[in-house]
Amino acid sequence: MGMSSCISGYSPGSSQRCTAPAYKTETSPYNPEGSGILRNIDYISEIPDECLAIIFQSLSSGDRKQCSLVSRRWLLVEGQSRHRLSLSAQSELLANIPSLFARFDSVTKLVLRCERRLVSINDDALVLISLRCPNLIRLKLRGCRELTDVGMTAFAKNCKGLKKFSCGSCMFGVKGMNAVLGHCSSLEELSVKRLRGSNDGGAAAELISPGAAALSLKTICLMELDNGQCFQPLITGCNNLKTLKLLRCLGDWDRVLEVIGNRKNCLVEVHLERVQVSDAGLIAISNFLHLEILHVVKTPECTDAGVTAVVERCKLLRKLHIDGWRTNKIGNEGLLSIARHSANLQELVLIGVNPTSISLGAIASNCMKLERLALCGSETVADEEISCIALKCVALKKLCIKGCPVSDQGIEAFAWGCPNLVKIKVKKCRGVTVEVADWLRARKGSLVVNLDVCEVEAEAVDASASDSGAQDDAGAVPLAVSRVTVAAADADAPSGSIGRLSAFKSRFGLFGGRSLQSCALYFQKGAHR
Repeated sequence: MGMSSCISGYSPGSSQRCTAPAYKTETSPYNPEGSGILRNIDYISEIPDECLAIIFQSLSSGDRKQCSLVSRRWLLVEGQSRHRLSLSAQSELLANIPSLFARFDSVTKLVLRCERRLVSINDDALVLISLRCPNLIRLKLRGCRELTDVGMTAFAKNCKGLKKFSCGSCMFGVKGMNAVLGHCSSLEELSVKRLRGSNDGGAAAELISPGAAALSLKTICLMELDNGQCFQPLITGCNNLKTLKLLRCLGDWDRVLEVIGNRKNCLVEVHLERVQVSDAGLIAISNFLHLEILHVVKTPECTDAGVTAVVERCKLLRKLHIDGWRTNKIGNEGLLSIARHSANLQELVLIGVNPTSISLGAIASNCMKLERLALCGSETVADEEISCIALKCVALKKLCIKGCPVSDQGIEAFAWGCPNLVKIKVKKCRGVTVEVADWLRARKGSLVVNLDVCEVEAEAVDASASDSGAQDDAGAVPLAVSRVTVAAADADAPSGSIGRLSAFKSRFGLFGGRSLQSCALYFQKGAHR
């Protein structure tokens, strides 16, 4: 209490030092003689720098800034114990780099972000940063359009201990990327988004190889690349790759997946979103025997046959997300295969897929470990299908229903079914009213019911968690040293449903990719809790 009151009374412009209140030593059996009164003893100053640094690391960014104003010692210790830094990477940053990293000399995780309308830092600034931060293990570049292959090569030579590298909307090219991979032998995660320089060179463009990171690289995430094919040697050359994410990258990716599938691999997680992949690619993925997580989002050439091939061989599959894009190429046949072969399935997200009570009933009965289920934009999921889920999904804990022709009658079934259900989210289902939500809450007091009946317009937004390979930070930091802040630690329907389908189509448009994003975030929040 003494420390908190002392800090709150400190004025940044004052030279007065905080002191602890005076204490009197009284006579006791353990101190028979006593020692009088001890005055003006600053107990805070007795805290070792190491302990003070540990305390600072447990505080928020704002609290750390306030603590740095208490005294010169605290300012020094706070700067030396700060390992994460996020900077606004404007061209003016160059003049402030010496003073910034003189104070923050222990930075190991750095974010450099520049807005689109501003001029970013150039090669000179990046090289100077690399000299000041030789122990850097994580670097994230966003919008640094003035960086070239020369600057990236010099940076890679100075920061060979880099473990995570993420870049987006940058203009350096293949040579700069090869320099990072060639010098950083400990690189484990690579995320590349909109790398404009990789488009240079036309048909004779240079390819990107794994280099020194061939054995260490475990995660590759490629997003929105017009020339993503130049990364093929990198992907196929990493023998210890565990996570592969291909999101909105041009080119035919079946061949890449076939090369990986024909050799021994340890891939555990694969994300495919809006890429050219057919059943041949999914059949190649079926050779990933350690696969646990698979996202197939808006790949119109994938059918029931490809899904069946994957689930028949990948027995460890526990998370499966499918966005059929309303093509009806993935339907009951594929879902029944999932029910027969995916006994370890814990999470299933179906978007733009039209299951029936038969396929949903089979999944509910056979996938006994299923805890999280999302049904979005489905034209055939109505009261009968929802009642089937309520009756048979014993292990289900979270359910998300969005844009389906469900009514109050279907939701009422959860008052008696799904004994382990803790949360249900219903969105854009016109047949569900607020009254049934209130009734369900009263019936099952422990159940969290999230109902959104206000928004009924169709959305057309970009898909899923595309930036998952590179988490965004809370905000960039202005140039002034005193204002630097820490970065905050992506088949046809059955004939019996024709009338229901036509009525549903007249009321709802095509749902965009936000469905998958909201479902993913919905499940992730619960996992964090």
